[in-house]
Amino acid sequence: MAIQILMPALSPTMEEGTLAKWLVKEGDVVKSGQVIAEIETDKATMEFEAVDEGVIGKILIAEGTAGVKVNDPIAVLLEEGEDASAAVAAPAASAPVAAAPVAAAAAVSATVAAPAAAPAPQQTGARVFASPLARRIAKDRGVDLTTVTGTGPHGRIVKADVEQAQPGATAAKAGAAAAGAAGSMPAVAAAPAPAKAPAAGLSTETVLKMYQDRDFEEVALDGMRRTIAARLTEAKQTIPHFYLRRDVKLDALMAFRAELNHALTGRGVKLSVNDFIIKACALALQEVPDANAVWASDRILKLKPSDVAVAVAVEGGLFTPVLRDAHQKSLSALSAEMKDLAHRAKSKKLAPHEYQGGSFAISNLGMFGIENFDAVINPPHGSILAVGAGLKKPVVQEDGTIGVATVMSMTLSVDHRVIDGALGAQFLKAVVEALENPVTMLA
Repeated sequence: MAIQILMPALSPTMEEGTLAKWLVKEGDVVKSGQVIAEIETDKATMEFEAVDEGVIGKILIAEGTAGVKVNDPIAVLLEEGEDASAAVAAPAASAPVAAAPVAAAAAVSATVAAPAAAPAPQQTGARVFASPLARRIAKDRGVDLTTVTGTGPHGRIVKADVEQAQPGATAAKAGAAAAGAAGSMPAVAAAPAPAKAPAAGLSTETVLKMYQDRDFEEVALDGMRRTIAARLTEAKQTIPHFYLRRDVKLDALMAFRAELNHALTGRGVKLSVNDFIIKACALALQEVPDANAVWASDRILKLKPSDVAVAVAVEGGLFTPVLRDAHQKSLSALSAEMKDLAHRAKSKKLAPHEYQGGSFAISNLGMFGIENFDAVINPPHGSILAVGAGLKKPVVQEDGTIGVATVMSMTLSVDHRVIDGALGAQFLKAVVEALENPVTMLA
């Protein structure tokens, strides 16, 4: 029986995408697991993998076509021996789709990734729609598919859904997560997910008239820039930001870092100041657990692990990959993982689960010579730390004399709905103490 291949939902907020490239043509035989197309969304370029075997009977959407709606038919898959005429009458409705997104996909920043309501999990006893690959992974990992929320077309469970599921999870827990009541970031349904940048300020026509006698170049907004504009406008309009500032003396850390790097030369490890900042923040979230929280519209979710997001600048925008369980990892492990995530972010090779989630973020512009700045909170995070450059400055020492120290300025932007002033100050104090006493991070 001919089956229509539908445009998949490759992220929780995807409503439409661009069929960037077909990797097969009509008449080609495809096997399960074979990549057949590349799909672009506002924050990802993902490979599209065949689930079932068959023959491409007809390609309905040409490559390069933009604005293809989720669940629109894009091609028809024929079973062995079927005539191409069956492609015209292929069913579209709730027939199992013939392709699924591959998790190893290009992705844009969590800053532009807005979690949205996921389909309800499968009910016990009901028919479970899942790809063969998802079923195989679930069997190997001991995951009950009736507890997994499918993100594919029509709620179909795909590989990425199973990989993010916890073995032995109960249906009740999965349901709670889908409602935004559990700690899984992709399942938080509270944060609104704007599809387009809001029309704010002066109109396009008004601005064009203002500069009609000047030489300029128009730059069209791509999906990433539109989403960044929408998300950050939403953040500044809806999140009651307040700011806490602290200076930290880095001399002890710089000496300790040099000592560690010398000892780690044989292992090819070179720790950066940013690695220490990540570790210090992860430990501070454990020391001040009430600050390890996110806003979920009608409730606050307090996370137990320290999942720290770190902003990475890329051409045309930024990514915020998440270092999960950062408090449990060594400095060298965090350094290696951060380097890998940053490299793959810049080459757009991050999977969705690598940039979604976390309760807190770090934005470091010190390497650009910026002394201090205020960062915008990335919802649903409760806070973000803006880190400036470490500069030699005159300081009053403990004995009252004037000396010179390497001083770094930090500003914590806080969501007042989640974290109050005293709590934010307690958290920032814990970060400073860890950085000024770096040996404690090894305890």
